[in-house]
Amino acid sequence: MSILAWVVLGLIAGFIASKLVNKTGEGVMLDIVLGVVGAVVGGWVFTTFGAHGVNGLNLYSLVVSVIGAVLVLVVYHAMRGGRVRA
Repeated sequence: MSILAWVVLGLIAGFIASKLVNKTGEGVMLDIVLGVVGAVVGGWVFTTFGAHGVNGLNLYSLVVSVIGAVLVLVVYHAMRGGRVRA
């Protein structure tokens, strides 16, 4: 995937994960970073369990990225000491 595709996927996945976890976005830059890191983490987790990781700019990759970004966001909030708002 190109850098632009990673950024687009990261922005969308980070935004969705932020809305799922704490109902507000973290900001554009942090959403992109969380989404890209989430795509890597989600790809690693899915590959570990025998499924395919991120393989392009498609719906499956978006789902993998969102799941990874949610995991990253939960860890981020736990380390930051903030509580996840319901």
